[in-house]
Amino acid sequence: MTEQFDAIVIGAGHAGCEAALALARLSCKTALFTVSVDSIAMMPCNPNVGGTSKGHLVREIDALGGEMGKNIDRTFIQSKMLNQSKGPAVHSLRAQADKKEYSYAMRKVIEETDGVSIKQGEITDIIVEDGKVCGVKSYTGTIYPCKVVVLCTGTYLNARCITGETSVYTGPNGLQSATHLTDSLKKLGISMRRFKTGTPARMDGRTIDYSKMEPQYGDEKIVPFSFENKPEDLEREQVKCWLTYTNEETHKVIRENLDRSPLYSGYIKGTGPRYCPSIEDKVVRFADKNRHQVFIEPEGNYTNEMYVGGMSSSLPEDVQEKMYRSVPGLEHAKIVRNAYAIEYDCLDSLELLPTLELKKVKGLFSAGQANGSSGYEEAAAQGLVAGINAARKCLGKEPIIIDRSQGYVGVLIDDLVTKGTNEPYRMMTSRAEYRLLLRQDNADERLTKLGYEIGLISEERYQHFVEKEEQIKKEINRVLHTHVGNTEEVQKLLDEYESTRLVSGISLAELIRRPELSYDKLAPIDKERPELSEEVREEVNINLKYEGYIKRQQKQVEQFHKLESKKIPSDIDYEDIKSLRLEAIQKLSDIRPKSVGQAARISGVSPSDISVLTVYLEQYHRKRVD
Repeated sequence: MTEQFDAIVIGAGHAGCEAALALARLSCKTALFTVSVDSIAMMPCNPNVGGTSKGHLVREIDALGGEMGKNIDRTFIQSKMLNQSKGPAVHSLRAQADKKEYSYAMRKVIEETDGVSIKQGEITDIIVEDGKVCGVKSYTGTIYPCKVVVLCTGTYLNARCITGETSVYTGPNGLQSATHLTDSLKKLGISMRRFKTGTPARMDGRTIDYSKMEPQYGDEKIVPFSFENKPEDLEREQVKCWLTYTNEETHKVIRENLDRSPLYSGYIKGTGPRYCPSIEDKVVRFADKNRHQVFIEPEGNYTNEMYVGGMSSSLPEDVQEKMYRSVPGLEHAKIVRNAYAIEYDCLDSLELLPTLELKKVKGLFSAGQANGSSGYEEAAAQGLVAGINAARKCLGKEPIIIDRSQGYVGVLIDDLVTKGTNEPYRMMTSRAEYRLLLRQDNADERLTKLGYEIGLISEERYQHFVEKEEQIKKEINRVLHTHVGNTEEVQKLLDEYESTRLVSGISLAELIRRPELSYDKLAPIDKERPELSEEVREEVNINLKYEGYIKRQQKQVEQFHKLESKKIPSDIDYEDIKSLRLEAIQKLSDIRPKSVGQAARISGVSPSDISVLTVYLEQYHRKRVD
């Protein structure tokens, strides 16, 4: 008899790994299907984790009890905090990974997790009875019964890789594509889309002239992605990356061969990512720029392959060679792997509930690039949430919804299920309206308690978190009530940082709020200062320095929650609401928002429509009471 599972995860990329681990750790017997066991947690594109806004997602994944942060801490070869010259809201951690080690380490974690069975094979059909998932069917015809399914198909559905006039029906890195599952999803009435992404060439590092490039170093002081790790435990020798630039010759080669670009000839039908364009796109769209950044990044410690970041392309092979060799330092570089574009099927994200369950099929969840997003971090975040909610469905518990005021995870999912996307969705700090509250440094403060309540954070870790929170509160209170006078020692320190001298006494908190000062800079004059960890000191400093802005955003969040608390009954017929515009009726009927707040974020629903809807709901509830 075929083995039965509580849950089946289709795809073992970054979304699939998080989904499978969450399900198993929440006591659901899980099968993780992949077209190749060697592709588990594979990095088919950039060799790094994190970056602007994406680093926030990884720290939130860790705060909830996910694995990505721990895994990149195990396998990074360079670590750097980005945007340090700017405010804390946009500080973002980014680490270069050893690609092979990252994949091996994640696979080992999965293999050693009780409750997960890894299976190599292609799933071709989702079996549904009475609108509810009851199993899946493999390419060999085997049926696997289950209670829930999580789609984490990445870029494999009907995938084809394109270089110039040549296309091959494979997934990333030449792995087989999944050619049957799209039809099964369409039969279930699920709307599908065709998206496109791409990757640059990889070069033989021995043939690169680094003397013509600017070295890019990692930080001396390591900041872990995982809140469970200590900086001193992650110290290691770091590799260098390199920065160079395209030039007019590069752009000339591209312009002269645009007619051979499948992107412009019409050969590529899928919609590409606006915020991660190919080099062809950059040259056409930003014709006034005479150069673009190119980052040369190692693929790992045990390979000579170098990733040419910023120059993804689908141009023919002979054009690629001319184009890359026009870049300073790459004049004699040898291409190991050509750049290519990849087209793939994904579902319309408006088909999803905020829990990442499909509206039309109970027990069917979806995460990652299958939902029209892009990026390892976006995929992992969705995989974790989908895995949690699939497990809770199996266990008969209420689903978890992370809202926009709680984390970038909430912003990401809400954008996808409320606004939809016509192109591969990429997370950016500008998408988060409460980003001063959603900093990467306080992800644990925002989400660790939730992770503990879900069951993915251990008692020991939670108690450590509670202790840290108490230390922060206690120290903020102490600094607010500790005063210093205009002594010579104090004045000397102020002079050192070119800060205005004191006329009378002042609290340490007021000094910390000065732009040129900080909690740590005041250590010499703070005689009662306790011994605290760096992360506690950082939180004290940020909370005091940005107190006014933080309180302002907290008030905005209160207004947000008021609208979110106004729930919309699921049985409302929007066509019955007089004065609603036709477009609003169509959008509200399709998306079926859960609250007035969500309705207000739907593209095509105006403020006047929300006013009409609010009045209708008041009358609706009044009639129910009567």
